[in-house]
Amino acid sequence: MRFYRATSFLFPRRYEWRILLACTAAVFLPLLALVGVQAMSGNWQPNLLLGLLAASLMAALLGILAIRALLAPLVRATAALGAVQRGENVMPLPRGGDDLVGQLLRGIALAASESALRNGQTAVAADRDALTGLHSRHAFLDTSEKVLSGESNSVIALIDIDHFQSINDRFGRAAGDALLRAVGHRLERGIRRSDLAARWSGEAFVVLLPDTQLDEARLVLERLRASIALDPMLGPESTGNAWPVTFSCGLAPVRAFSQLGEATHRAHAALNAAKNGGRNRVRIAGNG
Repeated sequence: MRFYRATSFLFPRRYEWRILLACTAAVFLPLLALVGVQAMSGNWQPNLLLGLLAASLMAALLGILAIRALLAPLVRATAALGAVQRGENVMPLPRGGDDLVGQLLRGIALAASESALRNGQTAVAADRDALTGLHSRHAFLDTSEKVLSGESNSVIALIDIDHFQSINDRFGRAAGDALLRAVGHRLERGIRRSDLAARWSGEAFVVLLPDTQLDEARLVLERLRASIALDPMLGPESTGNAWPVTFSCGLAPVRAFSQLGEATHRAHAALNAAKNGGRNRVRIAGNG
């Protein structure tokens, strides 16, 4: 490390240039020694000096090329390490041998792999609701912006589990969480592949049905509502009696992402109308 620090003033940002300079100087040492000897003796031999100069130049050129090739893996490793530190994807590194460079390459490849895994897990965690496994609200809005990029008939549905607070109060928080997971799973299985489902907040879920008319969306949600309401095994149990699980739903049309906020507000009004109308039903915004 002492020699490394002592020579740091030479090309402080280009370590490889310092190596090349040191090797080049070493190649020309015999020539300089011969020049010194001939100068001291006064016996100059130009042919010998020219021959040694040519050989030294050739050796220096070949040495520089060889050293640059040997340093190439280090350059790749340095770039890869910088990418890992920035959280970027790393291109596959060359396989090294059992020497120091090979060990360095393997270490950086392992660090890159672990970094990519952590980044992937973080991205998935941010995109998914931790309890239900559905899309998070943030991911839903991001995806909706892409889905609603064109002008087409789509529908947004807001779903709320009926009497969820009573279930929490009577059976406990764990039972409520289990119910949310079960409904979220049933929701994801019950909608079409083109639809997008997410946990909106608390016991509320949201579904975006792209390229869909209101009547089609109502059929999808009515079928899902009936399948949940008729399943006696879905709700929590107490003293042998199953608690019935139902949901209320509000639908509103939307044609562009810029209209999503207003459409969500209208769907929420329809959801409240469904609750006030007796729950366990689907209402379309603006309809009775």
